[in-house]
Amino acid sequence: MAHILKTKEDLRKRRHKRVRGTVSGTAERPRLAVFRSNTAIYAQVIDDVAGNTLASASSLKQKGSSLEKAQAVGKAVAVAAKAKGISKVVYDRGGFKYAGSILALAESAREAGLEF
Repeated sequence: MAHILKTKEDLRKRRHKRVRGTVSGTAERPRLAVFRSNTAIYAQVIDDVAGNTLASASSLKQKGSSLEKAQAVGKAVAVAAKAKGISKVVYDRGGFKYAGSILALAESAREAGLEF
C-alpha cells in the first residue's frame, strides 16, 4: 500500500472535523464559524441545533490588507449578531491557526461586544 500524502487543506479539514466533535452552537450560545480563503474571509453565527445561520459577514467586496478585512468582518458579524439579540458565542476557528487574520477577526468581534 502506497503512503498517502496529505495536503495542507486535508490536514486543516481533519483538524476542523476533530474540533467540531466538541464545539456545537445552541440557540443560547451559537457557534461563530470562520473560513479563510486566499482572497477573502467569511464569518457566520450558526445555531447547530436548529440548523440556521443567524448572522453572517464576508470580505468579498472590501479593499485593504487581509488583517484590515478580517477586522471589518469581525465587527460586521458582531453588529449583525447583536441586532439579533446574540451576545455570547462559541468560537470555531475552522481548523486554522489562531493567528493573523483569524486572531484579528476574533479580537474585533470581542471589541464590538461579542463574548466568547
